[in-house]
Amino acid sequence: MKKLSHIDARGEASMVDVSHKPVQMRVAVARGEIRVQRATLALISKNKIAKGNVLATARIAGIQAAKRTGDLIPLCHPLGITHCEVGFSIPKSRDRIIITATAKIAAQTGVEMEALTAVTMAALTIYDMCKAVDKMMRVTDVRVISKTKK
Repeated sequence: MKKLSHIDARGEASMVDVSHKPVQMRVAVARGEIRVQRATLALISKNKIAKGNVLATARIAGIQAAKRTGDLIPLCHPLGITHCEVGFSIPKSRDRIIITATAKIAAQTGVEMEALTAVTMAALTIYDMCKAVDKMMRVTDVRVISKTKK
């Protein structure tokens, strides 16, 4: 079994030292979904949610969250990401919104936490904006789809 990277020799939590690693282009893609009622999705699609444009707001929230990941997660390196995008798709079942986030940086450490944070915050924003009309929403299956370095 691999050793936990954020635990030092004394068993204490610590930030990983990446100073010896080379700077590389790193890209991470994360995905998750929020399950909603069909009626809720119809309201979102018609821009009829009282709080405003749900997907536009969720996109901005996701990007902002990716930029602030180092402030939100203890021991996570604060990174000046060079790109983040958040996209949404709706399957034919019309019972969920699939959220995909991509984060990029040229750095000594990866950006999977930034991509995961973007997806999660976008989903939470959708939840917040729609909670008055849908008490059954569920945020599910948030995961890293890919991470690469060159």
